[in-house]
Amino acid sequence: MNGGFGNSDLGQLQATMQAIEIACSSIQSINVNPTAAEATILSLCQSPRPYQTCQFIIENSQLANARFQAATAIRDAAIREWSFLSPDEKKSLISFCLSYVMKHASSPEGYVLSKISSVAAQLMKRGWLEFTAAERDGFFSEIHLAIIGNHGLDVQFIGINFLESLVSEFSPSTSTALGLPREFHEQCRKSLEHDYLKNFYSWAVGAAQSVTTQITNSDAAVSEDRVCAGALRFMLQVLNWDFSNSGRVVKNSLDVFSFVAKEDSNSAYTLVQLGPSWRDVLLTSGHIEWLLGLYGVLREKFSGKGYWIDCPLAVSARKLIVQLCSLTGTIFSPDADASQEKHLLQLLYGIVQWVHPPDVIAKAIESGRSESELLDGCRGLLSISAVTNPVNFDDLLKHIRPFGTLSLLSALMCEVIKDLMTKDMEEEPWSWVARDILLDTWTTLLTETNTSGVTSLLPPEGINAAANLFALIVESELKAASASEEKEEYFQASVAAMDERLSSYALIARAAINVTIPFLTGLFSERFSRLHQGNGITDPTTTMEELYSLLLITGHVLADEGEGETPLIPLAIETRFPEYVETEKHPVVILSWSIIKFAEQSLDPNMRAAFFSPRLMEAIIWFLARWSCTYLMTVGEMQSYKNPIDEVTLLQMQRSRQALLSFSAEHTQGKNLLNIIVRISLTTLISYAGEKDLQALTCYQLLGGLVRRKSICTHLVTLDSWRHLAHCFTNDKVLLSLNATHQRSLSQTLVLSASGIKNSVEANQYIRDLTSHMTAYLNDISTKKDIKNISQQPDVILVVTCLLERLRGASSASEPKTQKAIYEMGFSVLQSLLKILEVYKHESAVVYLLLKVVVDWVEGQIIYLEPYETALVIDFCMHLLQLYSSHNIGKISVSISSSLQSEANAEKYRDLRALLQLLQKLCTKDMVDVSSAASDDQQTSISQVIYVGVHIVSPLITIEMLKYPKLCYDHFALLSHMLEVYPEMIPKLNHEAFSHISGTLDYGLHHQDEEIVGMCLRSLRALAFYHYNEREGGRDGLGPHATSYKDADGNFQDGILSKFLRSLMQLILFEDYSMDLVGGAADALFPLILCDHGLYQRLCNELVERQPNPVLKTRMASALHSLTTSGDISQSADRLNMRKFRKNLNQFLVDVRGFLRVI
Repeated sequence: MNGGFGNSDLGQLQATMQAIEIACSSIQSINVNPTAAEATILSLCQSPRPYQTCQFIIENSQLANARFQAATAIRDAAIREWSFLSPDEKKSLISFCLSYVMKHASSPEGYVLSKISSVAAQLMKRGWLEFTAAERDGFFSEIHLAIIGNHGLDVQFIGINFLESLVSEFSPSTSTALGLPREFHEQCRKSLEHDYLKNFYSWAVGAAQSVTTQITNSDAAVSEDRVCAGALRFMLQVLNWDFSNSGRVVKNSLDVFSFVAKEDSNSAYTLVQLGPSWRDVLLTSGHIEWLLGLYGVLREKFSGKGYWIDCPLAVSARKLIVQLCSLTGTIFSPDADASQEKHLLQLLYGIVQWVHPPDVIAKAIESGRSESELLDGCRGLLSISAVTNPVNFDDLLKHIRPFGTLSLLSALMCEVIKDLMTKDMEEEPWSWVARDILLDTWTTLLTETNTSGVTSLLPPEGINAAANLFALIVESELKAASASEEKEEYFQASVAAMDERLSSYALIARAAINVTIPFLTGLFSERFSRLHQGNGITDPTTTMEELYSLLLITGHVLADEGEGETPLIPLAIETRFPEYVETEKHPVVILSWSIIKFAEQSLDPNMRAAFFSPRLMEAIIWFLARWSCTYLMTVGEMQSYKNPIDEVTLLQMQRSRQALLSFSAEHTQGKNLLNIIVRISLTTLISYAGEKDLQALTCYQLLGGLVRRKSICTHLVTLDSWRHLAHCFTNDKVLLSLNATHQRSLSQTLVLSASGIKNSVEANQYIRDLTSHMTAYLNDISTKKDIKNISQQPDVILVVTCLLERLRGASSASEPKTQKAIYEMGFSVLQSLLKILEVYKHESAVVYLLLKVVVDWVEGQIIYLEPYETALVIDFCMHLLQLYSSHNIGKISVSISSSLQSEANAEKYRDLRALLQLLQKLCTKDMVDVSSAASDDQQTSISQVIYVGVHIVSPLITIEMLKYPKLCYDHFALLSHMLEVYPEMIPKLNHEAFSHISGTLDYGLHHQDEEIVGMCLRSLRALAFYHYNEREGGRDGLGPHATSYKDADGNFQDGILSKFLRSLMQLILFEDYSMDLVGGAADALFPLILCDHGLYQRLCNELVERQPNPVLKTRMASALHSLTTSGDISQSADRLNMRKFRKNLNQFLVDVRGFLRVI
């Protein structure tokens, strides 16, 4: 299928066209094998210089798909052969594509025209940096003539369509791969943005405006609609461009060719930050007034025709209007505030007609009208909220309506919620989408620091609107709760997704906190009374479900999620109740106390049976956990208040805060409240057996949250209720029924509470009393003569498992004060653990759990151990590893079935991960050691057990197993620790273990996880430094592992350091990675270069020779020379040279990576 620009036989061209047409038809037929047809089409694409053939097919074939494939072939061949084409041939191909789409603009086969336009755009980009400005302008002058309508409507539309393709190709996120350096793409992007993009936008505005009269004068759809809709769509595309001068994102100075995604604060809108150069096009040209006017006129004209709202022209116009609402940046300078306010007011005037009055529009939607205009109006309000503050947002509408924008927002939300209350959520009604958009708007406005950086209170009208809205929100949630019996499946599903909404609800409530807190108190009081009045008479289920929902809402309003830290009291609660300086009258105290008193009634068995279902108890425990983290025995100063305030009001706020906190302070009700919470917790653990979710909330969130604060632990350990909990833990078999992970959590919590005991002797005795039942049972069972029979009994396995979990929890709670008791606990069962490992060698769950106990205990103890204690622990670990290995635990037979193989892999994965963690913890002894003495013998002992462990574990870890993320992390964490602390071990490893380490390092170096790659780089650095320093001292270093060798097939293989010098240079020059890794890569690369400078020079020469032209060869040679010489760097691996090399590598990558990377 060879072609060319010379004369070609017409019969051959027609035969080729016919072959392509037959192939295209065959592919579309379901009865024909497509392989031969695909080969025919592929041969056209791969033919050298098939341009005349393809042009002939495009101009003469009656089959649209054949023309499509011919266009594809032109594109593929031209990109492949670009450097061999003459300048005239390049321009001719582009001109042919443009001429064809213009000539056939009226063709009904739009996808073919779009393809050919796309080919023209791609070829234009390919030659962009080669073409002169005059040559580019020559192409664009024809496009401009088409767009302004000189050649008719169809051609006008095609011209706009071409610009869409062109901008798409120049945008990093949508560009097509051309096999060129990233630097090329970035230069093209900058050039188009700087020299053409604004002009293109203006052309599109002109095209749309040129057909406005015909559109507005027509009573039906006209051809001009398509042109106008296309122009508006292109304008929206331009506004979505990632402008380099926006100031919104900061690009890494090294990664100069990467695309950086827009930092949207909400997925529903994109901020458009433009500079002053766009002011004349967007603000002063009057095109926004024209756009709003056009939409308004057409909206009025076609108001009785419901279909018009969803026609392409209407949709494109609304999307562009919404996008213009997100306009921000220096485009509004110098009179930024006034100019932006005028701009937003202009847009809001148009948008408000889409959403007001909300009740009328909602009724129209229920009657069959499309909801798309209302939803776009909501999106417009969201966009406006993102570029202004609450006060200015509210003031905007007051210029044209007797109410503020916040009132409109509230009214909209109310109508949406009313509609939701009547709908089946499974159908996902329009109000569902509208609610989410409007909640995002409220969240954007009420987040304390918005885009203006100023904390603003809502105006009085806005506060009233927020209060009314919150009341309706709560009403809707209570209605959904009361209907949960009939729609249980829906309600359960919605609760899982409810947390995100609750955060938005809380912001709305806090905006009117002085109204919403008493409102919530009244709702709780009403439900409490209803329960007691109907006791034994009416079914309380509905009321209990309403309380469940109220507790979740109130918990979010009163407190924020701590995420492991002690959360601050919400600023609104601290500052909005200045008139309440008496504790018992503070609204938050009244609400909190009423809920806690109600929760306390669950301690009564009769009340518990009547009202406190497991589901309601979940909400109670969740609330108590969230509330106690914020308010229980809280101390500290009030948050800074940014708004201007007089000293008298500030003093009142501080006194109000003191009144609030004194309710739960140490010297007042704090200890009593703590006692109530502990008693409720114990009740949930004992009286709600089998309720795993409830017990998880109790163990992890509530009790776990309490012991994180030392000030609370001080009081916890003095409570009778806490001592009773500890007694039940050690003596009550009921708690043995807890889930295994809950056993561990409860054990950890009880041990951590010992931090509240000031006397260390008493604290250690407390832990001995707490853990003695575990050690006694395990020691007892391990010494029984018939242990092999007893150990297989289900009840014994259950007890052993529970006690091991408890040991693990206690081990992980070790602190300096209580370290002695935790050490004694673990030491007393070391021999028993070995016996249990031997007995339960076929019980994978027990084996894994036992290994984790050892890991957690060693981790908590290793850095504190004295030399003789360390020797005992190391000896135990050695025996543990040998015993594990001797029983072939973890090894897998390749003959077993695939299903068993998968199951065995999962068990092996857990065991290996535990062993890796154990070896890693042992490494830390020589990195962090706070014992009173050190001994060289212990270092040897630790290195020996690491040595044994590596030989045992390494053969079991395959590349496939490293696809388990946690195992992969632990493996490379051990390698990096081991090679940094014990590099002298490496030469002693056998060939199998060393090959495994080398292979896994190669795998990890190209891992997608940045942390894994970082650990591999540290490992390589440690290896190279060790070898370099050893060789400098006249020693062997890595010995035979560092030298080249011939493999079994006689092929020459590099030593490990040479191998990784090649791999690392390949990575940093040609592969994708985070620029945060450059420092680690420099630290590994420099010693690798010092170890094999001859190979490095050969690699440099290869890099230079691979460059396609003299200019790039010179650039590469100069950059490589500077890499190892700039900054007076010397050939020594000291810290100063390492810093210099880091700087040099950064500059090197800036200089060369752009033209080396190909996309």
